[in-house]
Amino acid sequence: MFRRSLYKSPAQLRLMQAAGTATSSALAAAREGLRAGATPLDLDALAEASIVSGGGRPNFPLVPGYRHTLCVSVNDDVVHGIPTDSPFAPGDLVSVDGGADVGGWNGDSAFSVVLPDPSRPALVAARSELNRVTEQSLWHGIAALATAQHVNEVGAAIESYVRSQGDSALGVPYGILTDFVGHGIGRSMHESPPVFNYAVRERGADVRPGLVLAIEPMIVAGSIETFVRGDDWTIATSDGADAAHWEHSVAVHGGGVWVLTAPDGGAAGLAPFGITPVPID
Repeated sequence: MFRRSLYKSPAQLRLMQAAGTATSSALAAAREGLRAGATPLDLDALAEASIVSGGGRPNFPLVPGYRHTLCVSVNDDVVHGIPTDSPFAPGDLVSVDGGADVGGWNGDSAFSVVLPDPSRPALVAARSELNRVTEQSLWHGIAALATAQHVNEVGAAIESYVRSQGDSALGVPYGILTDFVGHGIGRSMHESPPVFNYAVRERGADVRPGLVLAIEPMIVAGSIETFVRGDDWTIATSDGADAAHWEHSVAVHGGGVWVLTAPDGGAAGLAPFGITPVPID
């Protein structure tokens, strides 16, 4: 899964910006179409059209055996959900993951959304809190990368934040998936190094200019045990607990960090940490 060089040249980082922008635009298009009654296939078509119109190509179909632009996972499906024609329902927790290849360089990003449902306020509140914790854990990881010396400081920051948030609505601590982690990204969507979402004993790769990471915490409201559904792709929680997934591709360069898949480079997400992302020259 993990391959190729860890570090990119300044020229290569500049080339990666187009893939990040295309990925961001595609997920924005999917998010605009995400509502009760729409289907995962609707979002998939919107994302594909956005990427192609921007001169790129979806990179998920480059994974052997996969043919869609997005992975769309609902409620207790964590990641790798295959888009179907099953409509979203009010109150659903929907995770959308996608990426683009532009000129041979890759972007990868994900977000989760809880659809409104006035008839089930407690459910929506519980899912919204899980989603908030997951998104904020991502920004804690990105903020850690901005000052880290080694990659595994990212996972330690993510875990520390998640553990500080107490229990989920199920009355148990939020679970951090350990079977699926983030990764380096560049010429291939999945490159070295692995990016854990939890503390490990090893320090990991050096953080220095040229490093580009796809940081992607996957947090569940219950047990971290999962299984693969009958489609051979979708990863679901074994206990049926809800799951959320957030991801950004982040570049480290001589001036600082830049979130390639955020329209503002990560400015809004990093502001609470006193960190200002620096554009790549």
